[in-house]
Amino acid sequence: MDQADIPALLARLSSDEDAARKMAVFKLQTSINDPSFADVFISSGGLVVLRGLIMESGGNTLAYSLQSLTRLLEVDMGWDIFEGPSASAFVEHVVELIVINPLVNILRGAMSILVALVSHSQSSPPASPSPVGSTPGSFGFRALKPAVAVYPQFFELVIQQLQSADHALCANALMLINALIRDSISNGSTYSSTNGSTGSGGEDWAKLVKCLQDLGLIKAVHQLMQSSSIQDLAHPVLEFQSLTKVLLRKWREVVVDLDRPDHRRALKGIHLASAPERTVNGHSKDDAAEGGKKDGRKHNPEKWRRLGFETESPAHEFDTTGYLGMMDLTDYVRKHEDGFQKLLLEQATRPLQERCPIARASLAVTIILYHHFEVDGVEMEDSKGYQGLEGKDHNRLFRPLLLQWSRLHAAGLLGFLRIWKATGAESDDFEKVAELVRILIEQVVGRASRTKDILEAEDDILEYDIAQLRELQMELLELSFDDTWGQHLYQVRETLKQEALQFVKEQRVRCLLQGSWFCRPASHNKGREDAEDAKAVLPWRFAKLSHNRRYLHYADFEEQMAQDPGLDVLTNKMDLGTVSSVGSNVSATDDRRSHASGSTVQNLASHSKTTTKITMYAGEVNEHGEADEYPMLTLWPTSHSLASEWLDGLLMLLNQAPITAETSKLINLVSEYGLKIRLLNVRMDSAFEGPPPGAGVVPSRAGLDEDYFFEV
Repeated sequence: MDQADIPALLARLSSDEDAARKMAVFKLQTSINDPSFADVFISSGGLVVLRGLIMESGGNTLAYSLQSLTRLLEVDMGWDIFEGPSASAFVEHVVELIVINPLVNILRGAMSILVALVSHSQSSPPASPSPVGSTPGSFGFRALKPAVAVYPQFFELVIQQLQSADHALCANALMLINALIRDSISNGSTYSSTNGSTGSGGEDWAKLVKCLQDLGLIKAVHQLMQSSSIQDLAHPVLEFQSLTKVLLRKWREVVVDLDRPDHRRALKGIHLASAPERTVNGHSKDDAAEGGKKDGRKHNPEKWRRLGFETESPAHEFDTTGYLGMMDLTDYVRKHEDGFQKLLLEQATRPLQERCPIARASLAVTIILYHHFEVDGVEMEDSKGYQGLEGKDHNRLFRPLLLQWSRLHAAGLLGFLRIWKATGAESDDFEKVAELVRILIEQVVGRASRTKDILEAEDDILEYDIAQLRELQMELLELSFDDTWGQHLYQVRETLKQEALQFVKEQRVRCLLQGSWFCRPASHNKGREDAEDAKAVLPWRFAKLSHNRRYLHYADFEEQMAQDPGLDVLTNKMDLGTVSSVGSNVSATDDRRSHASGSTVQNLASHSKTTTKITMYAGEVNEHGEADEYPMLTLWPTSHSLASEWLDGLLMLLNQAPITAETSKLINLVSEYGLKIRLLNVRMDSAFEGPPPGAGVVPSRAGLDEDYFFEV
């Protein structure tokens, strides 16, 4: 529409005929978002006409009028409509439209205008001068207060629109809620605890949030997050998620101060919910009375430590979590009062060192959830800051379980208690249990899909296999140390591997020193495959290593003896110094010969029907100057374990590397256990802090004489 047509347009907008007004405002909404057109429209008095249409018309005329004003505000013009003495009546009328009008197109427009009104105080530069005739506080949350006082059901009806089938209306309703929360946070003063009172600005964000939550806001947005229409609502939902983190951060920043009546009441509520009358100094109230106490309500010296606090001054123990930790503990106690009392009674029956400090565990779970959701990493920003949102993974962006904070905290606390009991933890193990709970939250909550139900998440937390948690802990510790102490950890691994190799070598050699029976296959009793076989036709052979580990003694027998023969009975012996290689079909998959440390290890192809055997070879130089090998002794192990022990034991005696899978597995097992034992004594976030004070200092010999001796 051309600017020259504006006078005629204004005339039609002021017409007494509804049809003319409807057609004129319909055309207006398509042109008013042009800044040059809007400027002429406003200077020609069009804003007053548009305001009159919104105040007096209905139906489509009203819907088009609301849409026109919305588009005018989108180009940052027309704010004068909210200024002056009639502004409050206009805002009240827009609020009234939301409360009493059932038409979707009118509701969408009215909410869009209120979103702009509330958000304007955040988007406008604070140093810019106010428009002529402006009224202080005419924008933001304060602008709605008088109207909401007239229509107290306003918030409830806005939240109801979050369930609307019209996605645009649903998005507008959530944007309005976001704007209200954001404005109350950004413009409200800090939740001060001076003299137990706060200014009105400081109370706004807390009161508003509680009011909205009581009306079912969290449940409604949680359903939106898990719905299939998330794509259409992505920006406002993601902004609400960010605002939730901002609120959590603000609650944590509130210092617990017992001079504040609400803080004092919350702490007292925790104490009263613990049924303190049941115990006085660990005994029932009746028992205490029988013991001569005249006053059953005598102060319990362990009033707060009984609940799991470290001291009798619990306010200071909330320094890390702030009022957020008190809210979580209070909420758990209020919703699970019977379970809380049973837990306290159960812990009271245990030795002091074995009791799980419930209050301390609650605070630990709070801070675990806080760090898991990266609450400190979010900044107050609107959805415009999320670029390319449409192409991103919704399962990664949206975290519906964040909105179930209270239930996650309760489940995490019960999971803490379960791990404490299952692992037999004591007071000094608190941090280790907390670390397992952190891994538990990461596995269950961190890996949860967008559509995962909170009930399923709670069950997973309470039923997760603890043994698997320990394995994950070891893996995470190794990864953490690989990143932080990679070179040092590599050296530790190498040292432990060498220690494990020596340990397994000694074990294998001890098997040879003990001696073992070997059974010759029937086919070898008939054939003469080598010179050694031609002489021995007895089915059983016993071999044993000499004490000096230089000779292998052996003899053949008709049958296996009940008592292992000694070295004096074993008439044959072989000098291991003459052995050039050891061949076997124990672990190889081909008939190639492997060379280790300059010696040959022959591995014959294994087959299910082939008898396992170990053959020791000696080398000699033939007439052509070439080295030939001939068999000196053959052993036929009766099991794979025996074959592994003897083959690798012989190889290690010859200073060669073991080759069987069983020995390799045992070496890895020993070295990994050594590493895990060392890692269990180190926290993931620890760093090298140097030796403790006084370490390495040679003690003084002052006052000592030389009258001493060593006892050997």
